Amino acid sequence: MPHIVIHLSGTPDAALARRAIEAVAEPTRRVLGKQLPVIATSVQFIAADQWFIGGVSLAELDQSAFHLDISITDETNTKAEKARFLREVHSAFASLLPRMHEVSYVHLIDARAAAYGYGGRTQEWRHQQAGV
Repeated sequence: MPHIVIHLSGTPDAALARRAIEAVAEPTRRVLGKQLPVIATSVQFIAADQWFIGGVSLAELDQSAFHLDISITDETNTKAEKARFLREVHSAFASLLPRMHEVSYVHLIDARAAAYGYGGRTQEWRHQQAGV
């Protein structure tokens, strides 16, 4: 049940947003083992002249960038799975964004099951109901 927030540099582009969502959904399902029906994703665009790396704007650098936060339930994925997810997402975005700056981040946020959920239920509650 991850929640994903994607920040992309540039002007709003619905087609690029859709491709970005698809590029993240696949490894979220395949690598992290999350179910597609409960993956919620939002995309925000930030103007290149408002995104800075090392104090220099992406507009000045003539580059693009992304930042992705994904909240997952703590202790549901291994370090190796997280590292693979990070690599695959970075690679996917490198093919989506022209001249992507290396300083583009993927942040996996391990949220405690008792402090995270959807539909008015915590992940801890879901775990207990499953009898796992």
